[in-house]
Amino acid sequence: METTGKVIKCKAAVSWEANTPFSIEEIEVAPPMAQELRIKIVTTGICRSDETARSGSLEQISFPIILGHEGVGIVESVGEDVKDFKPGDKVIPLFTGQCDQCPACKDPRSNFCYLNMSKPQCLMADGTTRFTCKGKQIHHFMNTSTFSEYTVVNQQNCTKIADETPLGSVCLLGCGFTTGYGSVVKTAKVQPGSTCAVFGLGGVGLAVIIGCKLAGASRIIGIDIKKDKFEKAKEVGATECIAPQDCDKPIAQLLLEQTGGGVDYVFECIGNTETMTSAIHASHFAYGTTVLIGITGSSKTITFDPMVLVTGRTLKSSVLGGVKTKQFVPQLVSDYNAKKFDLDKLVSHNLTLEKINEGFELLRAGESIRTILTL
Repeated sequence: METTGKVIKCKAAVSWEANTPFSIEEIEVAPPMAQELRIKIVTTGICRSDETARSGSLEQISFPIILGHEGVGIVESVGEDVKDFKPGDKVIPLFTGQCDQCPACKDPRSNFCYLNMSKPQCLMADGTTRFTCKGKQIHHFMNTSTFSEYTVVNQQNCTKIADETPLGSVCLLGCGFTTGYGSVVKTAKVQPGSTCAVFGLGGVGLAVIIGCKLAGASRIIGIDIKKDKFEKAKEVGATECIAPQDCDKPIAQLLLEQTGGGVDYVFECIGNTETMTSAIHASHFAYGTTVLIGITGSSKTITFDPMVLVTGRTLKSSVLGGVKTKQFVPQLVSDYNAKKFDLDKLVSHNLTLEKINEGFELLRAGESIRTILTL
């Protein structure tokens, strides 16, 4: 391509400092170095983790920065020693990549990679950035930085997808849907005929419900303070929904009573320490499993009596569904193309990059399920 090996100027949403609106800027994106790809982002989703970072609640984030980690695009150019990608490939950037060599990558129980854990925070592996704006270096976010028309990622943080895939809502497989669905089939391993409860009916919570339904759960209870989300939750598979503020007793106690001792599988998709505690207590006292999916800010703590676990409860957490992304995401794309599930049902708003601040306002107000930005 004519841009190969050259600096590209493009638009990006830059966060200059914590807890301030995004600024649409013209930035410079350097060519990819060895083992790197430069990608033209087509669509990207707005995830609550982006809001947590934008607000300054994550201590490891350095500003100025280009956020975004739920995208899909087309490879523009590749650096040296890139093995499995070429210009024109359709790809999904992955914030949890795989080197396939370290102990964590080789162990089926983990989807974290030593390389991702050891690389410099908010920079590429060589300790530098590929973004500049107004003469200043701009940091990377979660190995992806998809709030930019062009981004650069390591080949280990990317997976190729089928050429026939439409590049719209499939961006949700970069985080939200994979996180929720994977938490069901990989982390919790939901069994047919079981009962499930889902705290938080945003994009991730709805993906959990879809996963529970496909896994054969007989009862799926959606829980949210926003009752206008109930219709969509039931549409994708919830058998019933509860608004905690309408209950005359704590939600955990109500679930225990309604399920005869507790829910088989409980998923917390909000990132609120109070609902995390409720989720633990709502699980079946003898064999219930609680999966914490929502991301809290730094320094937040959760407190509960350890005796709650002694009788047989299990507490787990799940990042990106606990799946090996390079294998799992392409399979999800194939299932999506085969219409085994409908990602469009999880999209409530479609906006342009220039309206990114409007998208985050919808997120903070709880008025969106998932907003997709077209770049």
